[in-house]
Amino acid sequence: MSNLGQIFGSNVFNDAVMRERLPKATYKALKKTIEEGRPLDPAVADVVASAMKDWALELGATHFTHWFQPMTGITAEKHDAFISPTADGKAIMEFSGKELIKGEPDASSFPSGGLRATFEARGYTAWDCTSPAFVKDDSLCIPTAFCSYTGEALDKKTPLLRSMEALSKQALRVLKALGNTTTNKVITTVGPEQEYFIIDKKLYDQRKDLIFTGRTLFGAKPPKGQELEDHYFGSIKERISAYMKELDEELWKLGISAKTKHNEVAPAQHELAPIFSTTNIATDHNQLTMDTMKKVALRHDLVCLLHEKPFAGINGSGKHNNWSMGTDDGMNLLEPGHTPHENEQFLVFLSSVIKAVDEYADLLRVSAANPGNDHRLGANEAPPAIISIFLGEQLQDILEQIENGGATRSKTGGHMEIGVTTLPSLPKDATDRNRTSPFAFTGNKFEFRMCPSSASIAGPNFVLNTIVAEVLSEVADRLEKAKDVNSEVKAILAEYVTKHKRVVFNGNGYSDEWVAEAEKRSLPNIKTTVESIKALISEKNIAVMEKHGVLSKVEMESRYEISLENYIKTINIEALTMIEIAKRQILPAVIKFATNLAASINTIKATGVAVDLTAQTELLTEVSSLAAALKKNTAVLEDAVEKASNAHGDTYEQAALFRFDVFEKMGTLRDVADTLETLVDKDVWPMPTYGDLLFNI
Repeated sequence: MSNLGQIFGSNVFNDAVMRERLPKATYKALKKTIEEGRPLDPAVADVVASAMKDWALELGATHFTHWFQPMTGITAEKHDAFISPTADGKAIMEFSGKELIKGEPDASSFPSGGLRATFEARGYTAWDCTSPAFVKDDSLCIPTAFCSYTGEALDKKTPLLRSMEALSKQALRVLKALGNTTTNKVITTVGPEQEYFIIDKKLYDQRKDLIFTGRTLFGAKPPKGQELEDHYFGSIKERISAYMKELDEELWKLGISAKTKHNEVAPAQHELAPIFSTTNIATDHNQLTMDTMKKVALRHDLVCLLHEKPFAGINGSGKHNNWSMGTDDGMNLLEPGHTPHENEQFLVFLSSVIKAVDEYADLLRVSAANPGNDHRLGANEAPPAIISIFLGEQLQDILEQIENGGATRSKTGGHMEIGVTTLPSLPKDATDRNRTSPFAFTGNKFEFRMCPSSASIAGPNFVLNTIVAEVLSEVADRLEKAKDVNSEVKAILAEYVTKHKRVVFNGNGYSDEWVAEAEKRSLPNIKTTVESIKALISEKNIAVMEKHGVLSKVEMESRYEISLENYIKTINIEALTMIEIAKRQILPAVIKFATNLAASINTIKATGVAVDLTAQTELLTEVSSLAAALKKNTAVLEDAVEKASNAHGDTYEQAALFRFDVFEKMGTLRDVADTLETLVDKDVWPMPTYGDLLFNI
C-alpha cells in the first residue's frame, strides 16, 4: 500500500486542493458560501470549474457528472465528456461554471410519487458545494441536489440539506437565549456503521434469488450457524482480509475515513465503521461506501450483500446511525461533561431530543423502514419496532432528580480492577451500553440502531434533524420570552422529563415483558413497513416538515406513494422469483430424486432378495407428499400474486395485500421447500445450500 498520508483524499477536490489551486479571492468567496451559506457568485463558479477541470484531467478524468441521490435509494449519474470540438477539426477540454452549478437529467424516469408525469421530463441538479467533488471511474463527480421543474425535491439530499439549516437555525436561537455569543452555526454529524455479508461469486451466480432480490428466498438451516459465537471479532480470513485492504484504500482515496473493520456475529458477516463527518458528507460517503464495497468485491471473485436479511436463521445487517450536534466553535452539544447534572446546556439539548423522539416516534420508525428490515426488527439481533431511548444509569438518575425537584449530583464510573497486577486499573464509564435499544445514548451522541443496511441514511437524519429542530424552536420561544431564563430552563426540563419519560427504557428490548410494558406506556409498536408508511401523511408530521421548510405536503405525499410502490414492487419481484425457482428448479430436482429412489426400490425388489425397504419407501412417500405440497403452495402463491397485482384503487390497500397475503404465502412455500432440501440428495439439489454460501470462503 502507498503511504496513507499521500493516498487519503487524493481523488477529492478538498479544502487543501482548493486552497492550492484557486485564486485567494475565489477561495475566500467559495469558503463563505460553504461555511456561511452565502449565495455563490456565477463568476466564482467559472473560476472554480476551470480549476476543478484541470485537477480532474490530471487524475485521468475524461468526463464529468452530476452525482445525485434520487428516491431509488441509490445514486445516479449522467456522464458528459470535457471534450469540445474546434473549427479546425481538433478538440479542447472545457468545463464552465454553468455546467458545474446546474444539470438537467430526465426527471420522469425516477420515482416521483406523482410529482412528475412521463411527458413532464425536465428536472434539475444543483451543485452542493458543501460536499467536495471527487474523481471516480475516470469521471469528475459533482455532488448535487435533484429537483423537479416545478421545484419539488425528487431526491434524498435536498430535504437533508434543508433539515440541517432548520436545526442550525433553532439551535442557535436556544444557544443565544442561554447566553452564547460566539457560535454562528450548529452542525449535525454522523458516523454510520455499515454491516454487510461477503460470499463467493461462483455460488452467488447459482442462486437466482440472490441475483434478483438480494436475499435467499429458500434455504434450510445448516448444521452450524452462529451458535458458537466464534465469528464475532474472530481472525479475518485471508481472502476477506485482502478484500478489506483494497476496500480501505479505495475509500481513503475518496476521503472516506474508513476506521474500523471486523467480523460480525453471523458467519460471512462483517462491519466497516468510519470516523464522524458532517451529515450531508457522511451521507454521500455512505452511498460511495456501499457502491465501492460491491465493486471491489467483484475484483476478488466475491459478492457483497447489503440486504438486511440475506439468510434466514442468523443475524441480519443494519446500519447504526451515530448522530450528534456540534457548533462551529468546537462544542459538542450532547457532551455531558464530568458533572452533567450541572451542565444546563447539555440537559436542555438532551431533553429536547427525548421529547422529539417521543412525539415523533412514528416518523423515526418509517425513516428506518424498508421491506428487508421487516425480517430483522424485533428478532434477537436488532432493536424491536418499538421506539425507545436508552440513557444509562447516570442520566436516568439525573432525570429522576429533575422530576423530583432538581438535580444535585451525578453518578461516576470510578475505576475497575481486573485482578491481575500487571494489568492497568481501567477507568470505568458511568453507565453500561445497551445493544437492544433502537435509540441509545452512547457518551456524547445517539446511536439510532434501527436503520437498514442497504438504505440511504438521508431519511433517518433529515427526520432527526427536523423533529429536534421543532422542539428546539419551542424551547427558544419560551426562553426568549422568559423574564428569568434560569427559572424557565428548570421549568422546561421538569416538564419534558415528566411528560416524556415513558420513552426512556434501559432494560432488555428483546424481552416479551418490554412489549407488554411499552403497550402500558402507550408507545407505538409498528411492526411492518406498510403500516409505518402511514406516518408520512399524518397531519402532525406534514405540519412539522412544512413548518421548517424540509418537505411540503405534496413532497410528503409523493414519498408516501413512492414508499408503498417500492414495497409492492419488491415483494412482487420476490414472489415471482420464488415461483420460478420452485417450478423450474426445485420441483424438477425433487421429481428426479423421487424417480431415482423409486427405480432403486424396484431394482432391489427385482432381485427377489428379502430385504427391508422401509427406509426407502418411507422417504419416497415423504418426498412425494412434500412435492405435491410444493406444487400446491406454488399455485396458491401465484393466485395471491395475481390478485394483489390486479388490485385496483388505494395503493395502501394493494401494499397491504402484498404484505399480509402474498408475503405470508411466500413463507408457507418456503417451509415446504426447505424441508425438502433436508431430504433430497445434495448432488440433486439445484442450488448451493446455506452451508456452502456461509462457510465457503
